[in-house]
Amino acid sequence: MEELVDYQKHIDYAIKWLWEALPNLIVACIILFVGIWVTRLINRMVTKFFDKKDYDQTLETFLQSFIRIALKAVIFVLVITQLGVQSTSLVAILGAAGLAIGLALQGSLANFAGGVLILLFKPFKIGDFISAQGVDGTVKEITIFTTKLNTFGNQVAILPNGQLSNNNIINYNTESTRRDKIDVGIGYSSNIKKAKDILLQICAENENILKEPMPEVYVGELGDSSVNLTLRFWARNDLFWAAHFHVIEELKYRFDAEEIEIPFPQRVVHTNN
Repeated sequence: MEELVDYQKHIDYAIKWLWEALPNLIVACIILFVGIWVTRLINRMVTKFFDKKDYDQTLETFLQSFIRIALKAVIFVLVITQLGVQSTSLVAILGAAGLAIGLALQGSLANFAGGVLILLFKPFKIGDFISAQGVDGTVKEITIFTTKLNTFGNQVAILPNGQLSNNNIINYNTESTRRDKIDVGIGYSSNIKKAKDILLQICAENENILKEPMPEVYVGELGDSSVNLTLRFWARNDLFWAAHFHVIEELKYRFDAEEIEIPFPQRVVHTNN
């Protein structure tokens, strides 16, 4: 009999608690459903905004995800607070968790921040040929944490955005044209003027080399065993390497035909009989 009385007391207490908590539960549910509806509405507005602007696709995806997560976090805090959890206690717990996660993921957070900076300031974009962190390659993909490059050998180099955003980057595609510099040594007995005329003639005959600005050749150095000439010319980015390799090959043929010596290191070995 006493057990039935105790059982009835527990039921009455539960019903009383539920009845007292019912308004808060109803309000919490309303906040949850309204918050979800508002989140979807804001996400649609953000999507329409980005559709009208020419932003990077990766940046758009990141910002949309960030806004969605932030709004859900706000809804979660409002619902929990409405159910009776003290906001100060909740903030303290979230702060401690955030500090612990931040300390454990310092490198990832640095890469995250670097990715945001790259997406915002756009030092390069997908398809650009860049040199960074000792790696040369074409940008294949830009993510929040890393950037992927296709190298000359068709390997994929993955660079952390944290280091990438804080170091030097050379972007070869920012300008439509590019200047080449080729150094070639000739013998001291060779005719400097003839060698310079040959180099300029090669440039004049190559349709991939721009005629304006004009190519130029000058004596760059009087070396130990050669007179070093420097050839400079301009070419379009997409034709740069074709022009570069053609000039190197052609100058060898022309110098040989005109008997202009290109010195190379030699070693003389004396033997005693």
